[in-house]
Amino acid sequence: MLSDQVLYIKNLGNCPPAYLNDPARKDFYEIVWLRNEDALHVPQHDFQTLKGDWIYLIPPYRVHQLNKAGKNGVLISFKQDLLEGDLKEFLLDVFRMFNIQGEFSCLQVNEKTSKGLEDVYQLLEEEYQKETVSFIMVKALLKVFLLKLIQLKEQHFTLQDLNEKRVYEFMMLLEDNYLEQRNADFYAEKLGLSAKRLNQILKEKLAKTAVQIIHDRLIQEAKRQILHSENTIREIAYNLDFKDHSYFSRFFKLHAGQTPLDFQNKVREHVQSHDNTLYS
Repeated sequence: MLSDQVLYIKNLGNCPPAYLNDPARKDFYEIVWLRNEDALHVPQHDFQTLKGDWIYLIPPYRVHQLNKAGKNGVLISFKQDLLEGDLKEFLLDVFRMFNIQGEFSCLQVNEKTSKGLEDVYQLLEEEYQKETVSFIMVKALLKVFLLKLIQLKEQHFTLQDLNEKRVYEFMMLLEDNYLEQRNADFYAEKLGLSAKRLNQILKEKLAKTAVQIIHDRLIQEAKRQILHSENTIREIAYNLDFKDHSYFSRFFKLHAGQTPLDFQNKVREHVQSHDNTLYS
C-alpha cells in the first residue's frame, strides 16, 4: 500500500487497519491532526484546555502508533524523499520539529492557526485526490503546511548555528549506521571533529553523549520491533546485531529499566485496555 508512495492522506474516520500494519510505514513522517478531540497523551505543559485541535508529529522508526478509530481529524504521512532538494535549513527545521530524539511532538492549535492550516490542507487534499497528481504542486503545498507548523512551534526553537547543523548531520549519519557503528569515533571522523568535541556539542544541544544517543536509538528500534513485528526476542536481538541473546536482554534492561519480555507483556496489557499504543 505504501511501498510505492511518498505521500498518504486520509480522514481519520476511515483510515484502514492495513495502513497501521504496513511495514513500509516505518519510513514515513506522520502528522496526526485531531479536531475538537481530547489529547491522546498526558500533556506535560499547561495547555489552555485538554479538548481542542491537537497535532501529533511522529517521526519515522518510532515505537508508537495511534489508534485513530472514532477520532475526528486527518492523517498526513510523507517520506523524506518528498522534501529532498529543499534548503538544508528548512529540512533541519522539519527534522527538529518532529522531535527525532523522542517518540512524538505535540502542538495544540488555536482557532486562528487552525483556519490557516485548514486553508492549505484543503488545497493539498484536493490535489492529492486528483486522478493525475502534480508532484510539484503536492510538494509545494506540503512545504507551506510544514512551514506553518514550524511557525507554530518556533518558540521552542533555538537560533540555528553551526553546531545545530552538526547535530542534524550526526542524526542523519546515525540513522544510516547505528546498527554497525556504535562508537563516537566513527561519527566524529565523518563530521571532521574529534570525539571529545562531538560529545561536547551533543551534550550542549541534546544533553547526551554520542554513545548515549546511539544506545537510545537501538532501544527505540528494539521496542519498535517488539511492538510491531512477529519476531521473537532472540530474533530481534540478532536483527540488531547482538550476537548474544542474554547480553541483549541485559542491555535492554539497563537502558529501558525492564527486560524485553517484561516490555512486551506490559505493551500487550496496555493495548488491550487503551485505544492507542502511546506506551514507552
